[in-house]
Amino acid sequence: MKIRKNDKVKILTGKDAGKEGKVLAILTDTNKVVVSGIGVVKRHVKPGAVSKEGGIIKIEKPIAVSNVMLVCEKCNKPTRVAFSEVGDKKFRVCKKCGEVFAK
Repeated sequence: MKIRKNDKVKILTGKDAGKEGKVLAILTDTNKVVVSGIGVVKRHVKPGAVSKEGGIIKIEKPIAVSNVMLVCEKCNKPTRVAFSEVGDKKFRVCKKCGEVFAK
């Protein structure tokens, strides 16, 4: 997967289209990502062993990785990712400006 944890991404489709956020988690088995502040839904929770108080909580639901695009730190634009090899190491590279993404 070309997107990793702590990457800054832009949302392309859905109710949060155009917003940017940081990747909190990656679900590789379902090809989804959890982005901070994106895809927030409300859940009604009963009081129980996990939470002493019931109520309405807000959680971030995963969205498809195809609906997000990586934002380059240097040019600050959404970009596709290329891979380049230096010796035996493989790095992600911005297709627009050529900047290497930090590991």
